Amino acid sequence: MGQAWGFGRYGGPEVQEFFDRPDPVPGRGEVLIRVDVAGVNPLDHLLRSGLVDGLDGGRPFPRVLGMEAAGTVLALGEDVNGLQLGDAVFGFALTGGGTYAETTVLSAPNTARIPEGLSATVAATLPVAGTTAVDVLDQLGLPTGATVLVNGVGGGVGLAVARLAVGRELRVIGTGSTGKREHAEAIGVRFIDYTAEDVAAAARELVPDGFDGIVDLAGGTSLRRVAPLAQDPRDVIAVGDMSVTDLGGRFVERRVDRENLERSARLALDGLLAPVITAVHPLSDAPAALATVENGHTSGKVVIKVA
Repeated sequence: MGQAWGFGRYGGPEVQEFFDRPDPVPGRGEVLIRVDVAGVNPLDHLLRSGLVDGLDGGRPFPRVLGMEAAGTVLALGEDVNGLQLGDAVFGFALTGGGTYAETTVLSAPNTARIPEGLSATVAATLPVAGTTAVDVLDQLGLPTGATVLVNGVGGGVGLAVARLAVGRELRVIGTGSTGKREHAEAIGVRFIDYTAEDVAAAARELVPDGFDGIVDLAGGTSLRRVAPLAQDPRDVIAVGDMSVTDLGGRFVERRVDRENLERSARLALDGLLAPVITAVHPLSDAPAALATVENGHTSGKVVIKVA
């Protein structure tokens, strides 16, 4: 038996609970891991709220929270290739196993070995934020010297996008609240504080001819305010708001396979995708970890250190 933190039904934070569960048995194409570190993401509370379908693997309640983790392989299911017992790995729990737990199952095709020199803490941040950053910038395909607006730069994904964009020698403008300024500016972002100034006006002043690309992480009204700032509406890519297509833009095309995980890990080793980790919580403090992300008060990545 091992401890896990999850939810007994769909709803708000009131449905969350700690519980004990037997070690999951890895099914076909799964690996059982001892969780060292789990990443915390906005997707976690959206799944708990019942707003996202298809990622529960048909598992009964109570369900474990969390989508990404790093740890050590304890057992292999059938048809698992490229991974062995004892491997240090990181990846996605795409079959409903959750990651806020002492042990869990990851989808083997969406899991990779942690390369030597990369910590489990950093690796646990890469499945969601790291691969998303790679995907959106690959999709934009901007040349050196181009200008990109990261709308909602302060969170884990936003800072990952910004850091990778700076590494690609792009000029990066980022929007966020006052508390997000320090981390954004530290990696070379020209920051626009949406609580203190008109974002569209400030951005037009900085880039009068329009942006070569826009990465939106805020959605809703904020997306609609910045989308007209792009030279070409097709170069507006949203990570969370699929209504971007109504504006002529595109939704991010996600690649969550082993190859993209390995690529993200290499970029992290080279310092081009180093995450900004602002809080490390023990599993016992998982409620506070998720609450910070759910309330939008965190800058950078929050992780839960389990082992």
